[in-house]
Amino acid sequence: MISIKDKKQCCGCSACMNACPINCISMVEDEEGFRYPHVDTAKCINCGKCERVCPILNVEPEEKFEQKAFLIRNMDEQILKESTSGGAFTAIAKEIIDAGGVVFGAAFDDQFEVHHTYVEKYEDLKIFRNSKYVQSNIESTYKEAKAFLDAGRQVLYSGTPCQVEGFWHFIGRRKYENLILIDVVCRAVPSPLVWRKYREFGIKNSENTLQEAAFRDKNKYGYQYSQIRLKFSDGEVREAGVESDPYLRAFFSNLSDRPSCYECKFKKKYRVSDITIWDCFDVYLHDKSFDDNKGVTRALAHSEKGRQIIENLKNCKIKEITADAAVRKANELVNTVRENPSRNDFFIDLGKMEFDELVEKWFPDSLKVKSERFIRENFEKLGIYRPTKRVVRKLLGKE
Repeated sequence: MISIKDKKQCCGCSACMNACPINCISMVEDEEGFRYPHVDTAKCINCGKCERVCPILNVEPEEKFEQKAFLIRNMDEQILKESTSGGAFTAIAKEIIDAGGVVFGAAFDDQFEVHHTYVEKYEDLKIFRNSKYVQSNIESTYKEAKAFLDAGRQVLYSGTPCQVEGFWHFIGRRKYENLILIDVVCRAVPSPLVWRKYREFGIKNSENTLQEAAFRDKNKYGYQYSQIRLKFSDGEVREAGVESDPYLRAFFSNLSDRPSCYECKFKKKYRVSDITIWDCFDVYLHDKSFDDNKGVTRALAHSEKGRQIIENLKNCKIKEITADAAVRKANELVNTVRENPSRNDFFIDLGKMEFDELVEKWFPDSLKVKSERFIRENFEKLGIYRPTKRVVRKLLGKE
């Protein structure tokens, strides 16, 4: 039976729970808000399926194969505005929906918890747009997706690399012709508990509720300086950039990540998915015609099926680039984030402090933060933020 002795050896993909033939495994949140498998030992029949489908116990070795790479821009302006980068996922998902298929991805529920779910209508794809900077709950979607596949339906299953590889192990590594796997390049997955406490931060009465949330809102400053945006029922709107917002500061300083993210087994160029998608902030190095601060998706096709889908996309601007150019200095594709030495102290404080106290201690609005915010916002207004950012990237050797 599955047994987690070291939390860095569990990515929370839920493959074990979905594979259990007698449903004796449940995913239970720990004190940090991350889910781990709990086995009812009285019911367990020791069949070993949970261990056989675990993507960490059965790490898929990386083997080189031919890849194709693309820049993709959805030409629907509304979809582009609502999407984190170039709206490629919606375009690909539309092809599956139009063929009578089913699309799985991460979405908010009515409490703004993040869960995996599926849709069968084009208009419902909007729930998957915009990044979700929090680990989603897979629940029983592996089993649901397999049932659709076995019934002959076309299925697109998307998620973080560990979730997609978990599903791939769950279905027995079978090459279903009616399955498309898409993974999104992932820095790391933050704690659902941190997200839960953050979104309740500052609410003055129980009747006030969150109405909208976007981790990468492009409406104010565009793609190069997107920011988190929350809208509440009392009309309050909170928005802040990466240098100011406490949730983003925790995430990008590697304080709120799942332990397994510090030893991620899925950071690699050659993957089990059909397509890997992620940002392309340096698009000006590949094609200046995409460089308008609206966003563009970089896609790496790992299979012939993935290549054909991209090349046949409708209502998209597409440019093929070399795979080597696509992955050049793509740090988050292949490199694991480093654990912040203060991570344990942060979670101890999260458990005992009110969130406003936590913010004051860990993320004060210092002179340094105020200066960075002032520079970012005013450079963007003056139209010099992007060129300045490029100079800095060159100086730091990131181009």
